[in-house]
Amino acid sequence: MPQMKFCPQCLSSMPAASVICPFCGRRMTNQNPSGTLPYGTVLMDRYTIGEFISNDGEGVLYQAVDQQGPVRVTIKEYLPVTLAEDRDETGALRSKPGCEVLYKTTRMDFVDLYKELMKITPSTGLETVLNVVEANNTAYAVLENPGGMPLNEYLQQKETHMLPAEARSMLLPVFEGVSAMHQAGLLHRGISPNTIRVQENGKARLSGYATLGLRTLGSPLHAHLYEGYSAPEQYEKAEFEGRYTDSYALAAVFYRMVTGQAPLPALQRRVADTNPLARNLDASLPAWLSQVLEQALALNPKERIQTVNTLMSSLTSPTAAQALHKGNKKNERHRYQIMGMLGVLTIGVCVLIILSLWGMMQPGGPLAKPTPEPSIEPVVTPAPKEYMPDFVGMTYEQIQSSGQYTGKFRFSLQEEYSDTVPVGTIIRQTPEANITINENSTRMVTLIVSKGPENVILNTVVGFTQESAVAELQKQGLTARCVMQANDGSYVTGCVIKTDPAAGEEIAPGSSVIVYIAAEPHQDVNNEEQLSMVESTTQPEPQATPKP
Repeated sequence: MPQMKFCPQCLSSMPAASVICPFCGRRMTNQNPSGTLPYGTVLMDRYTIGEFISNDGEGVLYQAVDQQGPVRVTIKEYLPVTLAEDRDETGALRSKPGCEVLYKTTRMDFVDLYKELMKITPSTGLETVLNVVEANNTAYAVLENPGGMPLNEYLQQKETHMLPAEARSMLLPVFEGVSAMHQAGLLHRGISPNTIRVQENGKARLSGYATLGLRTLGSPLHAHLYEGYSAPEQYEKAEFEGRYTDSYALAAVFYRMVTGQAPLPALQRRVADTNPLARNLDASLPAWLSQVLEQALALNPKERIQTVNTLMSSLTSPTAAQALHKGNKKNERHRYQIMGMLGVLTIGVCVLIILSLWGMMQPGGPLAKPTPEPSIEPVVTPAPKEYMPDFVGMTYEQIQSSGQYTGKFRFSLQEEYSDTVPVGTIIRQTPEANITINENSTRMVTLIVSKGPENVILNTVVGFTQESAVAELQKQGLTARCVMQANDGSYVTGCVIKTDPAAGEEIAPGSSVIVYIAAEPHQDVNNEEQLSMVESTTQPEPQATPKP
């Protein structure tokens, strides 16, 4: 039987030797750029290579056909321009002289990346990796046909920029997909309107996977970064990258969608950070949302929003945004407290030195001047010393009920959250315990009393799969109670429609959250019966401690 191949244009089967497709009339003449795989090449007896799409410093992207479908796919060939020289007569790539080891190790990075992506795709918001094959002394990643259009083209076609709610809805699958990558220990590093595609249903999907070398300036590969969207640390090979690198890029994309322009390039901002606040570009944007974007786009990774889940919840809920802002203020106060402690320590050391010198100058000291014998003074018996009691670990009620403190001290109470000290128990006191007190000492004691664990701000899980939503809530120390919700076909089966309480609300640690999962379209669902079963199996939950 003669060898067959599929026309990349019309997916029709034809003899491998055909020059013209007998069905659509497309010529199989190669028009792909020199050095790439010729049009019509059959790879691994399965994939027919179509037209060249694009290339970057890491490889080449082709249209292709999976003959087992037949279905259209895209294939990325590992072909680093800085390390590969040309092909031999069999089509195998040859590395440049002196680059053999580096070519091999970077090719292994490419294979490892796409094999890891195969484990987490298909996944919401991520372009699916279908297969990874090695041939021609290189490697190929087989990807689904992405569909839709690039986000940058979509935005160019819109007459005005998007409302925040529209942008959140469109990007939600991408946020969930990037979160899945981070949970698998992977970073994207190339999130931008060029690598996000808008599907026919209005939802976005992320593509453009690449190894570390392609997304870091100064690597052995010819780096491919996106001005305005690549984080500052990607421009310096010596700097560390983390999940906050993708958070920066996602915030930059959101900034572009709601303001109509991209943030200034990171290198330019490092010279003079004049990137305008989102609200300065569009006065209708809420101040809290503008503040979240400003923090997510911080040049210093330590000051940036660290995770995509925190970023999404903060872009969704004013309450979550305010909590994030309060957390930053706490960190700032903590730095000031440390600086104050260092200042006190420095003063204490100086005082000790002065006292030491003073003691050396006293009678009998090495620096003392000879003095006449002192006259005998009458012995005075000192009054017994009194020490500050230790109130830590007690409750204020215990102090009030103890007669030994009545009339001796006045108390000032302050409350503070604590994950380890029970509610109502004293965490610390000022003045501290066991210091000497006398008639002239202060009798005012400040007691810091525990309020118990701080309330949890519920992250959004709308759009998550049931498994992802349960895992996300468990990470927050919450319990998911899942019930099915009737679905008229508007929702994706098995994904979260809403939660009770809603995202952004404050609830006590350990609380239960009712998660409504979309049922099969038009399936009969009895919500009342399910809710009554959930309530009957739910233990009484701790009451949320109101914030001051």
